[in-house]
Amino acid sequence: MFDVKELVARYVAVWHEPDPELRRKAIAELWTEDGVHLLQPPKEIREAAAALGVTPVLRARGHEDLQTRVTRSYEEFVAPGEFRFRPRDDAARLGDAVKFTWEMVPTAGGPPAGVGVEVLLLAEDGRIHTDHQFVE
Repeated sequence: MFDVKELVARYVAVWHEPDPELRRKAIAELWTEDGVHLLQPPKEIREAAAALGVTPVLRARGHEDLQTRVTRSYEEFVAPGEFRFRPRDDAARLGDAVKFTWEMVPTAGGPPAGVGVEVLLLAEDGRIHTDHQFVE
């Protein structure tokens, strides 16, 4: 049987992992070799793209790209000690899809500085094949 809360906990933990080798190992355990992370661009990028008549999508494909993506997020938000990510208690699975909401909260306390929704499409082995991230 598949534990959705355990998957979400591991997913959130990888974004907090300070050790590059442990982070790399966790990425390989979470995502398939050709796994994709699709990020909805910030509003400013979406508006600039709309003015050009295109729809932007930010994409990381494969373990190396995912390592770069997760490391960049860690370095910007977690490593300085200002923020941490936490899942809300709303994870749900429907077939091969998992959906949950997360928050980026200040370590000093206070309301969330950011909120996002993840929609994960899983491969047969239970690892993430496609990760859709919507930042709200």
